[in-house]
Amino acid sequence: MKLIPTEEAVGHVLCHDITRIVRGKFKGPAFRKGHVVTEADIPELLKLGKEHLYIWEKKEGWLHENEGAELLYQLCAGAHIRRSETKEGKIDIFSEIDGLLKVDTERLKAVNLLGDVIISTRHGNFPVKKGDKLAGMRVIPLVVEEERLNRARAAAGDAPLLKMLPFKKKKVGIVTTGSEVYHGRIQDTFGPVIRQKFSEYPSEILGQTIVDDRSEMIENAIREYLDQGADIVVCTGGMSVDPDDLTPGAIGKAADRVVSYGAPVLPGAMFMLGYTGDGRPAVGLPGCVMYARRTIFDLILPRLMADDPVTAEELAGLGHGGLCLDCQVCTFPNCGFGK
Repeated sequence: MKLIPTEEAVGHVLCHDITRIVRGKFKGPAFRKGHVVTEADIPELLKLGKEHLYIWEKKEGWLHENEGAELLYQLCAGAHIRRSETKEGKIDIFSEIDGLLKVDTERLKAVNLLGDVIISTRHGNFPVKKGDKLAGMRVIPLVVEEERLNRARAAAGDAPLLKMLPFKKKKVGIVTTGSEVYHGRIQDTFGPVIRQKFSEYPSEILGQTIVDDRSEMIENAIREYLDQGADIVVCTGGMSVDPDDLTPGAIGKAADRVVSYGAPVLPGAMFMLGYTGDGRPAVGLPGCVMYARRTIFDLILPRLMADDPVTAEELAGLGHGGLCLDCQVCTFPNCGFGK
Protein backbone atom coordinates (compact mmCIF):
# COMPACT_ATOMS: atom_id res chain seq x y z
CA MET A 1 0.00 0.00 0.00
CA LYS A 2 0.98 3.60 -0.54
CA LEU A 3 -0.42 6.75 1.12
CA ILE A 4 -1.02 9.63 -1.31
CA PRO A 5 -3.00 12.92 -1.35
CA THR A 6 -6.58 12.36 -2.43
CA GLU A 7 -6.30 14.85 -5.30
CA GLU A 8 -3.55 12.67 -6.78
CA ALA A 9 -5.50 9.38 -6.50
CA VAL A 10 -7.35 9.43 -9.83
CA GLY A 11 -6.83 6.11 -11.58
CA HIS A 12 -5.51 4.39 -8.47
CA VAL A 13 -7.15 1.50 -6.61
CA LEU A 14 -8.40 1.85 -3.02
CA CYS A 15 -6.97 -0.62 -0.53
CA HIS A 16 -9.79 -0.26 2.01
CA ASP A 17 -13.48 0.57 2.35
CA ILE A 18 -14.45 4.18 3.06
CA THR A 19 -17.55 4.58 5.19
CA ARG A 20 -20.29 7.20 4.91
CA ILE A 21 -22.50 7.95 7.93
CA VAL A 22 -25.69 9.99 7.69
CA ARG A 23 -27.14 10.33 11.18
CA GLY A 24 -30.38 8.38 11.53
CA LYS A 25 -30.42 7.36 7.87
CA PHE A 26 -27.39 5.51 6.63
CA LYS A 27 -24.14 3.87 7.60
CA GLY A 28 -22.20 1.86 5.07
CA PRO A 29 -19.48 1.90 2.45
CA ALA A 30 -19.42 4.90 0.17
CA PHE A 31 -16.42 3.46 -1.66
CA ARG A 32 -15.35 -0.15 -1.45
CA LYS A 33 -11.94 -1.73 -1.41
CA GLY A 34 -10.79 -2.24 -4.97
CA HIS A 35 -12.63 0.83 -6.31
CA VAL A 36 -10.74 2.72 -9.02
CA VAL A 37 -10.83 6.42 -8.11
CA THR A 38 -12.26 8.80 -10.72
CA GLU A 39 -12.12 12.57 -11.04
CA ALA A 40 -15.75 12.79 -9.92
CA ASP A 41 -14.93 10.87 -6.72
CA ILE A 42 -12.47 13.46 -5.40
CA PRO A 43 -15.03 15.99 -4.02
CA GLU A 44 -17.01 13.18 -2.37
CA LEU A 45 -13.89 11.74 -0.74
CA LEU A 46 -12.90 15.14 0.60
CA LYS A 47 -16.41 15.62 2.03
CA LEU A 48 -15.89 12.34 3.88
CA GLY A 49 -12.75 13.77 5.45
CA LYS A 50 -10.33 11.76 3.34
CA GLU A 51 -7.48 14.09 2.39
CA HIS A 52 -5.16 11.09 1.96
CA LEU A 53 -5.86 7.60 0.66
CA TYR A 54 -4.14 4.25 0.83
CA ILE A 55 -3.90 2.99 -2.73
CA TRP A 56 -2.53 -0.16 -4.28
CA GLU A 57 0.91 0.33 -5.71
CA LYS A 58 1.02 -1.85 -8.83
CA LYS A 59 3.97 -4.20 -9.02
CA GLU A 60 5.23 -6.34 -11.85
CA GLY A 61 3.79 -9.85 -11.72
CA TRP A 62 0.77 -8.92 -9.58
CA LEU A 63 -2.84 -8.37 -10.67
CA HIS A 64 -5.69 -6.42 -9.14
CA GLU A 65 -8.66 -8.53 -8.02
CA ASN A 66 -10.80 -7.27 -10.92
CA GLU A 67 -8.14 -8.26 -13.45
CA GLY A 68 -7.95 -11.69 -11.84
CA ALA A 69 -11.72 -12.13 -12.00
CA GLU A 70 -11.65 -11.32 -15.72
CA LEU A 71 -9.15 -14.11 -16.28
CA LEU A 72 -11.27 -16.55 -14.25
CA TYR A 73 -14.29 -15.66 -16.36
CA GLN A 74 -12.36 -16.54 -19.50
CA LEU A 75 -11.85 -20.05 -18.10
CA CYS A 76 -15.62 -20.53 -17.73
CA ALA A 77 -17.16 -18.76 -20.67
CA GLY A 78 -18.74 -21.35 -22.94
CA ALA A 79 -21.56 -20.94 -25.45
CA HIS A 80 -24.86 -19.30 -24.51
CA ILE A 81 -23.46 -17.65 -21.36
CA ARG A 82 -23.49 -13.95 -20.40
CA ARG A 83 -21.74 -12.14 -17.57
CA SER A 84 -22.23 -9.38 -15.05
CA GLU A 85 -19.99 -6.38 -14.60
CA THR A 86 -16.86 -6.93 -12.55
CA LYS A 87 -17.42 -5.71 -8.99
CA GLU A 88 -15.08 -6.07 -6.02
CA GLY A 89 -13.17 -8.83 -7.73
CA LYS A 90 -16.29 -10.83 -8.57
CA ILE A 91 -18.15 -11.77 -11.76
CA ASP A 92 -21.47 -13.65 -11.99
CA ILE A 93 -22.49 -15.53 -15.12
CA PHE A 94 -25.98 -16.34 -16.39
CA SER A 95 -27.62 -18.52 -19.00
CA GLU A 96 -28.80 -16.92 -22.23
CA ILE A 97 -31.09 -19.87 -23.06
CA ASP A 98 -33.27 -22.62 -21.65
CA GLY A 99 -31.02 -25.65 -21.67
CA LEU A 100 -28.79 -28.12 -19.89
CA LEU A 101 -25.84 -26.89 -17.84
CA LYS A 102 -22.62 -28.87 -18.22
CA VAL A 103 -19.80 -28.44 -15.70
CA ASP A 104 -16.40 -30.13 -15.90
CA THR A 105 -16.14 -30.88 -12.20
CA GLU A 106 -12.63 -32.33 -12.21
CA ARG A 107 -11.06 -29.34 -13.91
CA LEU A 108 -13.14 -27.01 -11.74
CA LYS A 109 -11.76 -28.70 -8.63
CA ALA A 110 -8.22 -28.37 -9.97
CA VAL A 111 -8.65 -24.61 -10.29
CA ASN A 112 -10.19 -24.23 -6.83
CA LEU A 113 -7.34 -26.20 -5.26
CA LEU A 114 -4.87 -23.47 -6.21
CA GLY A 115 -5.99 -21.06 -3.47
CA ASP A 116 -6.76 -17.30 -3.60
CA VAL A 117 -9.11 -17.85 -6.58
CA ILE A 118 -12.55 -19.47 -6.54
CA ILE A 119 -15.19 -20.51 -9.06
CA SER A 120 -18.53 -21.58 -7.59
CA THR A 121 -21.22 -23.15 -9.81
CA ARG A 122 -24.64 -24.70 -9.53
CA HIS A 123 -24.91 -28.42 -10.19
CA GLY A 124 -24.42 -29.55 -13.77
CA ASN A 125 -26.63 -31.93 -15.76
CA PHE A 126 -29.75 -30.09 -14.61
CA PRO A 127 -32.06 -27.86 -16.68
CA VAL A 128 -31.86 -24.10 -16.27
CA LYS A 129 -33.95 -21.26 -17.62
CA LYS A 130 -32.83 -18.22 -19.55
CA GLY A 131 -31.53 -15.67 -17.05
CA ASP A 132 -30.70 -18.19 -14.30
CA LYS A 133 -27.43 -17.64 -12.49
CA LEU A 134 -24.92 -20.38 -13.31
CA ALA A 135 -21.79 -19.46 -11.41
CA GLY A 136 -19.79 -16.81 -9.61
CA MET A 137 -16.04 -16.33 -9.50
CA ARG A 138 -13.72 -14.06 -7.60
CA VAL A 139 -10.22 -13.44 -6.37
CA ILE A 140 -9.99 -13.63 -2.58
CA PRO A 141 -7.26 -11.02 -1.82
CA LEU A 142 -7.12 -7.50 -3.25
CA VAL A 143 -4.09 -8.46 -5.35
CA VAL A 144 -3.02 -11.86 -6.64
CA GLU A 145 0.10 -13.20 -8.26
CA GLU A 146 -0.19 -13.38 -12.02
CA GLU A 147 1.56 -16.74 -11.84
CA ARG A 148 -1.38 -18.15 -9.84
CA LEU A 149 -3.74 -17.17 -12.64
CA ASN A 150 -1.40 -18.77 -15.16
CA ARG A 151 -1.59 -21.96 -13.12
CA ALA A 152 -5.38 -21.69 -13.07
CA ARG A 153 -5.38 -21.40 -16.84
CA ALA A 154 -3.21 -24.50 -17.13
CA ALA A 155 -5.46 -26.44 -14.72
CA ALA A 156 -8.59 -25.47 -16.65
CA GLY A 157 -7.18 -26.45 -20.03
CA ASP A 158 -8.40 -25.23 -23.39
CA ALA A 159 -12.13 -26.04 -23.14
CA PRO A 160 -14.54 -23.87 -21.09
CA LEU A 161 -15.35 -25.19 -17.62
CA LEU A 162 -19.04 -24.44 -18.22
CA LYS A 163 -21.27 -24.65 -21.25
CA MET A 164 -24.96 -24.56 -22.00
CA LEU A 165 -26.54 -27.13 -24.31
CA PRO A 166 -29.81 -25.91 -25.84
CA PHE A 167 -32.84 -28.17 -25.66
CA LYS A 168 -33.85 -29.54 -29.06
CA LYS A 169 -37.41 -30.16 -30.16
CA LYS A 170 -37.96 -33.91 -30.05
CA LYS A 171 -40.53 -36.17 -31.67
CA VAL A 172 -41.58 -38.79 -29.14
CA GLY A 173 -43.21 -42.19 -29.50
CA ILE A 174 -44.77 -43.92 -26.49
CA VAL A 175 -45.09 -47.72 -26.34
CA THR A 176 -47.20 -49.04 -23.47
CA THR A 177 -47.01 -52.75 -22.63
CA GLY A 178 -49.54 -54.71 -20.60
CA SER A 179 -52.23 -57.25 -21.39
CA GLU A 180 -54.50 -55.62 -18.82
CA VAL A 181 -54.37 -52.32 -20.75
CA TYR A 182 -54.25 -53.91 -24.21
CA HIS A 183 -57.45 -55.89 -23.59
CA GLY A 184 -59.19 -52.92 -21.97
CA ARG A 185 -59.43 -54.42 -18.50
CA ILE A 186 -57.98 -51.24 -17.00
CA GLN A 187 -57.37 -47.76 -18.32
CA ASP A 188 -53.81 -46.63 -19.04
CA THR A 189 -52.58 -44.04 -16.55
CA PHE A 190 -48.92 -44.02 -17.59
CA GLY A 191 -49.30 -42.17 -20.89
CA PRO A 192 -50.59 -38.90 -19.35
CA VAL A 193 -47.58 -38.82 -17.01
CA ILE A 194 -45.16 -39.17 -19.92
CA ARG A 195 -46.96 -36.47 -21.86
CA GLN A 196 -46.76 -34.12 -18.89
CA LYS A 197 -43.04 -34.74 -18.46
CA PHE A 198 -42.34 -33.94 -22.10
CA SER A 199 -44.57 -30.85 -21.97
CA GLU A 200 -41.85 -29.20 -19.87
CA TYR A 201 -39.57 -29.32 -22.94
CA PRO A 202 -39.92 -28.56 -26.65
CA SER A 203 -41.46 -31.78 -27.95
CA GLU A 204 -44.11 -33.39 -30.14
CA ILE A 205 -45.84 -36.64 -29.14
CA LEU A 206 -46.24 -38.74 -32.28
CA GLY A 207 -48.61 -41.11 -30.53
CA GLN A 208 -49.02 -43.87 -27.99
CA THR A 209 -49.21 -47.53 -29.01
CA ILE A 210 -50.62 -50.04 -26.53
CA VAL A 211 -49.33 -53.58 -27.04
CA ASP A 212 -49.79 -56.99 -25.48
CA ASP A 213 -47.13 -58.78 -23.41
CA ARG A 214 -45.40 -60.16 -26.50
CA SER A 215 -41.79 -59.41 -27.30
CA GLU A 216 -42.21 -59.20 -31.07
CA MET A 217 -45.20 -56.88 -30.75
CA ILE A 218 -43.27 -54.54 -28.43
CA GLU A 219 -40.21 -54.51 -30.69
CA ASN A 220 -42.30 -53.81 -33.79
CA ALA A 221 -44.02 -50.88 -32.07
CA ILE A 222 -40.64 -49.38 -31.16
CA ARG A 223 -39.35 -49.81 -34.69
CA GLU A 224 -42.51 -48.29 -36.19
CA TYR A 225 -41.96 -45.09 -34.23
CA LEU A 226 -38.30 -45.02 -35.25
CA ASP A 227 -39.37 -45.43 -38.88
CA GLN A 228 -41.80 -42.50 -38.42
CA GLY A 229 -38.87 -40.32 -37.39
CA ALA A 230 -39.19 -40.44 -33.62
CA ASP A 231 -36.19 -38.90 -31.87
CA ILE A 232 -36.99 -40.71 -28.63
CA VAL A 233 -39.06 -43.84 -27.95
CA VAL A 234 -40.31 -44.30 -24.40
CA CYS A 235 -41.58 -47.69 -23.25
CA THR A 236 -43.75 -48.21 -20.19
CA GLY A 237 -44.83 -51.40 -18.51
CA GLY A 238 -43.21 -54.83 -18.38
CA MET A 239 -39.91 -53.53 -17.00
CA SER A 240 -39.52 -55.88 -14.05
CA VAL A 241 -37.87 -59.31 -13.94
CA ASP A 242 -41.02 -61.44 -13.96
CA PRO A 243 -41.23 -64.04 -16.77
CA ASP A 244 -43.90 -62.05 -18.60
CA ASP A 245 -42.01 -58.73 -18.39
CA LEU A 246 -40.65 -58.65 -21.92
CA THR A 247 -40.05 -54.94 -22.56
CA PRO A 248 -36.31 -54.94 -21.71
CA GLY A 249 -35.66 -57.71 -24.22
CA ALA A 250 -37.61 -55.88 -26.91
CA ILE A 251 -35.68 -52.66 -26.28
CA GLY A 252 -32.45 -54.63 -26.48
CA LYS A 253 -33.41 -55.95 -29.91
CA ALA A 254 -34.59 -52.59 -31.28
CA ALA A 255 -31.58 -50.65 -29.99
CA ASP A 256 -28.11 -51.17 -31.39
CA ARG A 257 -26.45 -50.49 -28.03
CA VAL A 258 -27.77 -50.93 -24.49
CA VAL A 259 -26.19 -48.56 -21.97
CA SER A 260 -27.75 -50.12 -18.90
CA TYR A 261 -30.67 -52.10 -17.58
CA GLY A 262 -30.90 -50.97 -13.99
CA ALA A 263 -29.69 -47.79 -12.29
CA PRO A 264 -28.72 -47.07 -8.65
CA VAL A 265 -31.55 -44.57 -8.23
CA LEU A 266 -34.62 -44.88 -6.05
CA PRO A 267 -37.25 -44.49 -7.37
CA GLY A 268 -36.13 -45.87 -10.72
CA ALA A 269 -33.99 -48.97 -10.21
CA MET A 270 -35.46 -50.85 -13.21
CA PHE A 271 -34.69 -48.05 -15.68
CA MET A 272 -33.29 -49.02 -19.08
CA LEU A 273 -31.49 -46.97 -21.70
CA GLY A 274 -30.38 -47.96 -25.18
CA TYR A 275 -29.39 -46.09 -28.33
CA THR A 276 -29.92 -46.80 -31.99
CA GLY A 277 -26.98 -46.66 -34.36
CA ASP A 278 -27.76 -43.03 -35.21
CA GLY A 279 -27.94 -42.04 -31.54
CA ARG A 280 -31.69 -42.03 -30.86
CA PRO A 281 -32.59 -43.14 -27.31
CA ALA A 282 -34.94 -46.03 -26.55
CA VAL A 283 -35.96 -45.77 -22.90
CA GLY A 284 -37.66 -48.26 -20.59
CA LEU A 285 -39.41 -46.67 -17.63
CA PRO A 286 -40.25 -48.59 -14.45
CA GLY A 287 -43.68 -48.28 -12.90
CA CYS A 288 -42.51 -45.80 -10.25
CA VAL A 289 -42.43 -43.06 -12.90
CA MET A 290 -46.22 -43.33 -13.05
CA TYR A 291 -46.84 -42.50 -9.38
CA ALA A 292 -43.70 -41.00 -7.80
CA ARG A 293 -43.25 -37.26 -8.12
CA ARG A 294 -39.56 -37.44 -9.07
CA THR A 295 -37.61 -40.42 -10.35
CA ILE A 296 -34.67 -41.46 -12.50
CA PHE A 297 -36.57 -40.11 -15.52
CA ASP A 298 -36.36 -36.54 -14.19
CA LEU A 299 -32.57 -36.91 -13.98
CA ILE A 300 -32.10 -38.36 -17.47
CA LEU A 301 -34.78 -36.61 -19.54
CA PRO A 302 -33.03 -33.18 -19.62
CA ARG A 303 -29.94 -34.83 -21.06
CA LEU A 304 -31.91 -36.64 -23.74
CA MET A 305 -33.57 -33.35 -24.71
CA ALA A 306 -30.16 -31.68 -25.11
CA ASP A 307 -28.57 -34.51 -27.13
CA ASP A 308 -26.15 -35.20 -24.29
CA PRO A 309 -25.26 -38.92 -24.42
CA VAL A 310 -25.52 -40.78 -21.10
CA THR A 311 -22.88 -43.37 -20.24
CA ALA A 312 -22.99 -46.42 -17.98
CA GLU A 313 -20.36 -44.79 -15.77
CA GLU A 314 -22.53 -41.72 -15.31
CA LEU A 315 -25.55 -43.84 -14.42
CA ALA A 316 -23.46 -45.72 -11.86
CA GLY A 317 -22.33 -42.42 -10.39
CA LEU A 318 -25.92 -41.44 -9.67
CA GLY A 319 -25.88 -43.87 -6.75
CA HIS A 320 -24.35 -41.06 -4.66
CA GLY A 321 -27.35 -38.77 -4.23
CA GLY A 322 -29.69 -41.10 -6.08
CA LEU A 323 -32.03 -41.63 -3.13
CA CYS A 324 -35.15 -39.44 -3.30
CA LEU A 325 -36.45 -38.70 0.19
CA ASP A 326 -40.03 -38.18 -1.07
CA CYS A 327 -40.37 -34.95 0.91
CA GLN A 328 -43.86 -33.83 1.80
CA VAL A 329 -43.16 -30.58 -0.05
CA CYS A 330 -41.11 -31.39 -3.16
CA THR A 331 -38.49 -28.75 -4.05
CA PHE A 332 -36.75 -30.63 -6.86
CA PRO A 333 -34.40 -29.72 -8.46
CA ASN A 334 -33.46 -27.52 -5.49
CA CYS A 335 -32.64 -30.54 -3.33
CA GLY A 336 -30.06 -33.29 -3.06
CA PHE A 337 -31.73 -35.80 -5.41
CA GLY A 338 -29.38 -36.74 -8.21
CA LYS A 339 -26.50 -34.64 -6.86
